[in-house]
Amino acid sequence: MTDRITAPLDDFGSADIAVAGGKGSALGELRRKGFPVPAGFIVTTYAYRALLAETGLGAALQDLLRAGTQDGPDGAEIRSLFAATEMPDDVRREVGKAYAGLGGGAVAVRSSATAEDLPRAAFAGQQDTYLNVQGEDAVLHAVVDCWGSLWTDRAIAYRQRQGIDPREVAIAVVVQKMVPAEMAGVMFTANPVTGERGEIVVEASPGLGEAVVSGQVTPEQYVLDRSGKPLSFTPGRREVVISAAAGGGTLEQAGSAAPGPGLAPEQLTQLAALAQRAQEHFGRPQDMEWAAVDDRVYVLQSRPLTALPPQPPTLNPFQKRLGPFFVEMFQERPYPLDVSGWMSRGILAMLDGMAGSVGVVFPRVEKLLPEEDGVVVQLVPPVPHPTIRTLAAPVSLTRRARQFKPTEWMEDPRFSEFLDRVERLNARDPGGLRWAEIVGMAEDCFATMRGITDLRISYLPGAFLPMLKLRAMLLLLGRLRLASALIAGAETRTSQANRALERLADVASADPELARAFVEADAGRLAELVERQPADVPFRQAFESFLREYGHRETVSVVLSSAPTWSDAPGVVLGLVKSLMGERRQSPDQTGAALEELGRHAALRYPTVRRRVLDAVDAARKGMAFREDSHFYATKVIPPLRRAYRELGERLVRAGVVDVAQDIYHLRFEELASIRDNDDGALPASVRERFRRLVLARAEKRRELEGIPLLDTSLLFHDRKVPGALVSGMSASRGLAEGPVRVIREPAEFGRLQSGEILVCPYTNPSWTPLFQRAAAVVVDTGGLGSHAAIVAREYGIPAVMGTGTGTSTLFDAQKVLVDGDAGVVRPAALEGS
Repeated sequence: MTDRITAPLDDFGSADIAVAGGKGSALGELRRKGFPVPAGFIVTTYAYRALLAETGLGAALQDLLRAGTQDGPDGAEIRSLFAATEMPDDVRREVGKAYAGLGGGAVAVRSSATAEDLPRAAFAGQQDTYLNVQGEDAVLHAVVDCWGSLWTDRAIAYRQRQGIDPREVAIAVVVQKMVPAEMAGVMFTANPVTGERGEIVVEASPGLGEAVVSGQVTPEQYVLDRSGKPLSFTPGRREVVISAAAGGGTLEQAGSAAPGPGLAPEQLTQLAALAQRAQEHFGRPQDMEWAAVDDRVYVLQSRPLTALPPQPPTLNPFQKRLGPFFVEMFQERPYPLDVSGWMSRGILAMLDGMAGSVGVVFPRVEKLLPEEDGVVVQLVPPVPHPTIRTLAAPVSLTRRARQFKPTEWMEDPRFSEFLDRVERLNARDPGGLRWAEIVGMAEDCFATMRGITDLRISYLPGAFLPMLKLRAMLLLLGRLRLASALIAGAETRTSQANRALERLADVASADPELARAFVEADAGRLAELVERQPADVPFRQAFESFLREYGHRETVSVVLSSAPTWSDAPGVVLGLVKSLMGERRQSPDQTGAALEELGRHAALRYPTVRRRVLDAVDAARKGMAFREDSHFYATKVIPPLRRAYRELGERLVRAGVVDVAQDIYHLRFEELASIRDNDDGALPASVRERFRRLVLARAEKRRELEGIPLLDTSLLFHDRKVPGALVSGMSASRGLAEGPVRVIREPAEFGRLQSGEILVCPYTNPSWTPLFQRAAAVVVDTGGLGSHAAIVAREYGIPAVMGTGTGTSTLFDAQKVLVDGDAGVVRPAALEGS
């Protein structure tokens, strides 16, 4: 098969991507399995490679690839070379023979690249398709155009983002009998927005399906159950109807909205059955294109459904109650090294130890954070399981509460030992260590963290039981609502850090030049300015002193070693300082007011009652201080751990495994531990061969999941109100993005889009998709879930609202808006009009 120029579609299967491309191999596989796929043939990648080899085009292409810029080669120049090159005689003869064998007549000519329709990269619309092609010369011309479409700017940019080497790609061409569709569209075998696997989503519009996949129409949408029964229906607008033109090509005509569904129940049943069969055969959810004519449904394409959210979990009341706590911890998707390193061996090991001390088994990290292809896809609030030992928990807790007083925890020898170990870790220079020794340094960090775990197991009962006691007293007194305010005034390392920030703001305000810089510059510029200050400048001295004391604090979450600390990201601290400069609002003394209200209670007129209640308040506040301060000291382990990881990452950069040191977080800790360096300290070439592709694959999977929350908070909170929308449409890609509007009505205006703006446009087609690298979100007058814009937006991880109808006429340039991709609405930004 590898040296055949053409072959019938039936001759190919899923294993033939290298010869038939992604689309062709999938369609051949479906025909083999009895799916209603139109008959056709494939012009194989052998024909494409023959063109390159026999005409000199291959050498010219290699020269252009070598001369390409950082953004890739010049696609227009490459396509002009294809257009000017004669097809080899044997290729021309074989394609003509195959076309005649198909019976001639109208055909669809579709590109089928070797790097498209893959599980993590749909390449939706990145290469060309030609419909209603008639006559041998027209077919040959369309084949050449398909070859050239491998090198469109949009395809080059897409491959570059996917990390695909342009020298390794090739393209086949699928030629099939044309289906004169009465209705056509796309179908997803799982809900691409919610991830619900029990739903099938069908989008349809009259005429050829090109109107739907290109986003030229707002299609009618059916959400079906697995049997094909409609769960919901959204009418379409039918702005355009594309049909086959007499003599070849297509014809666009204005459409008109229909009063009801365009598909009959029997057709929906057929579509659902095809969706089920395709998903079962390929073993994963599919993104399909279809066409219906004369009550028969044809499958035109089936590819893996990319950027699919995980199946929404079903949460019990306990998980819903515990969920917000974990959502707060996991504001960002943890990397593989986060999960397998600091989390499993540090923070979650601590939670596991504390739960185990009362006979409760904490679920394994695989249950809490399910993965696909080595990347976390979801957060599932845990359900701890009590054991027979839990019956003895009250005795254990009471014993520890009496033995270990939270006010005395810093006098415990174990705390001194912890601080000594941290000091020794900080004194170590990983740059002078061998690979295994640096891994050992990281393991020492985890072992050091166990010191805080042991202290928390001992002292938390003494913090937890007084709080229960206080709440019980307040409940009896009818003042339970005062509980939070009564303990809010606890003195902690965090409250001390806040006051230190205020002092830094005062120092900055006392320097007129520096104060002006804080007003005018952003956080990044401020960090550069402070770094250039002489060492004896008061603010720099105060700032460096602050970082020495508090710089180990996390910027995002304590569970993420991948996120920078305050010392790593001084701009974060300077941003806080900036917010504190000038006149500061005095916060009300909530604790004092609560104590005053409590003191007025009639029961507290009795000295014994008063003393016991106030003692309970004091004990609860000290318990709160222990919880906060033990957290503060636990983060002291993060800086030496990050230094060890950074050194390992820099060595992986030198070995060609990763491009930047931060990419080390795509690897698991046990994978790092398995690496052995050479005697000279360098990493062997086998390390690159073993891990380079793994890093790229996980990085791409992570990008695919951008914009998909780890846990949909609507599963936790059902009372959220959606404010009035400026425009509304169809939720096509999830997430939130805020920014200024930029209305782009035609390709000539592409250059007006600035990075971070909200792209608002009347329609999209594949040539628009490179803009998505700059846009913060996309809002389109037309289109639906199956349009190229929606598919690529989900892969780029930016919110998308399709089918607004009035986006370009309602929204205007520079207007500040918030795009809610989850709800399918565009709202005024929080600051708009203020």
